[in-house]
Amino acid sequence: MIACLTMTHRTTTRHRIGAEAEPLITIDGFAVDPAALRAAAIEAAFDSADHHYPGLRAPLPDTYLRDQLPVIAQALGRVFGPCRRLHVVDARFSLVTTPPGRLDVRQSLPHVDAYGRERIALVHYLSLGCRDGTAFYRHRATGFETIDETRAPAYFDRLRAEVEDAPPTGYIVGDTPLFERTAVAQGDYNRAVLYRSYLLHSGDIGPDTVFSTDPAAGRLTITAFLAVE
Repeated sequence: MIACLTMTHRTTTRHRIGAEAEPLITIDGFAVDPAALRAAAIEAAFDSADHHYPGLRAPLPDTYLRDQLPVIAQALGRVFGPCRRLHVVDARFSLVTTPPGRLDVRQSLPHVDAYGRERIALVHYLSLGCRDGTAFYRHRATGFETIDETRAPAYFDRLRAEVEDAPPTGYIVGDTPLFERTAVAQGDYNRAVLYRSYLLHSGDIGPDTVFSTDPAAGRLTITAFLAVE
């Protein structure tokens, strides 16, 4: 099921993906001035990321959340349930810099960022000439597309055994023996995607990706984690 909403320069599209029919929202023309955001990223101080992100992260301009939170709130509507307030858990520039041969096992698998249904992830794509987006997956053995607190023990026990038998390498791109890709959001310039953080997902990092530490040349995004209250 897809519904579209068009506003001057901005288009919001709402999808349901996978067997679990979880919402995925794409917003094209997300920021009014994406070039200014790229310029800010070029001047930003990047540092090693945490939470197993395969690259670097840096602080955002103070105006970013002020400008974009109303756009996010309007796009969300009631798709993710009642929303009285959006709380920002974290939001930063992100730059993928780790080549496939240097990933650890956890970075070669789909992951979730939080277990709760109220937690929402945002990815805002800001690369020129790079359309690597975000892909979503189903774990074949369990059939899980989302991982919450009740599913986590069984899922990670099974995944641990599978990975011990055949450790994955490189970035996951498409179907594998352990995972089936259910959807992919292409990383078009100035597009943003919103989805629940407990969806199994991964950056869709292709073989032509430039793993540069220069924000002007590499896979530059803004990633944010929000809580719906």
